[in-house]
Amino acid sequence: MAKSNQVDPSTIRNILTLRYDPNQQSSLPVLTWKDFTPTNTASCEMIEKYMGDYLQAKIEHFGIKKITLALSSGIDSILVLTLLKKKFPDIIIDTLSIKFANSVDESEKATKICEHFGIDHKIIFLENFLVELPKMIDIVKLPFWDLHWYYVAKEARNRSQFLAAGDGGDELFGGYTFRYSKFLSLITKNSSPETKIQAYLSCHERDTVPDHERLFGPECRFSWNSIYEQLMRYFDNELDPIEQVFLADYNGKLLYNFSLVNSRINKNFAIEYLTPILSNDLINYSCRLEPRQKYDETTNVGKIPLRNLLKKFGTDIFVSDRKQGFSVDTLNLWKSHGMDLCNHFLSDSRAAKAGIINQEWIAKYVKKDDLDVRYVNKFLGLLALEIWYRLLVTKEMKSNELLN
Repeated sequence: MAKSNQVDPSTIRNILTLRYDPNQQSSLPVLTWKDFTPTNTASCEMIEKYMGDYLQAKIEHFGIKKITLALSSGIDSILVLTLLKKKFPDIIIDTLSIKFANSVDESEKATKICEHFGIDHKIIFLENFLVELPKMIDIVKLPFWDLHWYYVAKEARNRSQFLAAGDGGDELFGGYTFRYSKFLSLITKNSSPETKIQAYLSCHERDTVPDHERLFGPECRFSWNSIYEQLMRYFDNELDPIEQVFLADYNGKLLYNFSLVNSRINKNFAIEYLTPILSNDLINYSCRLEPRQKYDETTNVGKIPLRNLLKKFGTDIFVSDRKQGFSVDTLNLWKSHGMDLCNHFLSDSRAAKAGIINQEWIAKYVKKDDLDVRYVNKFLGLLALEIWYRLLVTKEMKSNELLN
C-alpha cells in the first residue's frame, strides 16, 4: 500500500471506519450468501469430529509433541483445550493469557481451568499496551492499533513452534450477542438493504464517532455511500436478517483483521498456527446451520452448539459469564498512555499534512482527558495510522522505537 509515497485512500477509509480493509488478501475463503443457506442440523458430534480431524491431521503432518494455546476464559479457547486434552493426551500443552493494566482480568479463570487439567499457564502482563506499536505495525504493514496477538506470539515462540487458538467461534457460531439484539430491534421484515446496513453499522458503534466524516482530509474522499456499497452484498439477498449479519461478520474483521493480522505476526515469529474452529470442514458445516440453532433471540444467547459440546465435556463451568477475550480497557489506556502519545504524534501529524486526516478534528479533541470511548478508540486508530505513515511512507521512524 505504501509505494513511492503513495497511499491508497480506500484502505485508510475502510480501516478507520470498519477496522478492516476488504482489499487485502485473506488466507480464509470469501463466502457469499449462498454459502449461508441453511441445510445442516446442529450436532455436537459433528463439531467434535471436524475439530478433532483438523487437529489430528496437523499433529501427524508436523509430528507435534508440544502445543502452546492462547487461553482466555471464553468458550472457544476452552473448547480447543478440552479437545486437545481429551483426544491427544500424549501432547504436552501449555497456555498463555494476557493481563492488561487497568482492564478486565480473565487470567484468574484461565488459571483455574489449567489447574483442572494440570498444565502450565503463563500470564503476560502488559502495563503499556502501545509500547511496541511501531514494531507491530512494521510486521503487519497496515495501520492497526489492536495488535495484542504480537505479545502472545512473541512469548509463544520461546515455548513451542505450534500455537493454537479458538479463532472463529464468534463469527461461525453467533457469538456477538451484544450486537444481535440491537440490530433486530432496529429493523423490520420490510427494511431495505440500506436500512439494515445502517443498523449493522450502528451496532458497531465503538468503531465510529458522531462526526466521523470530519476526521478525514480531502485526499481520503470519504463518503458513507462508499462504505454502504461494500456491505450491500451481505444485506441484499434472500437470507434471514440475522444470517445476513453472520455473513457480514465472517467477511469482515475475521477475514481482513483478525485472521490477516495473526497470520502475519505468526509468520514473523516462525510459528505454525492451529485454528480448529476455522477448519474448512467446520466453516462449511457451521455456515449452513439454521441461525436459531446458533443464536437464541429470546434469551440472547449465542454459540449454542459450542456451549452444548463444552457441557458434554463438563468444562462449561470454567466459561466467563461476560464475553471479553483478550481486551484492553481503552479509556484507562487513554488516561495512562494514549492521550500523551496522541498529543506527541498527532499535534504535528504527517498524515494530516498529506491531506489524509483532518488536523482541525484532531485539535478539537486530542487534549481532552474525559473523551467518550468512541473518540478514544478513534484516536488510537489515528495514532496507528500516523506511526504507519512515518514508518512506511516518510520512513522517518524506526520499527524498534518504543512508545514509552
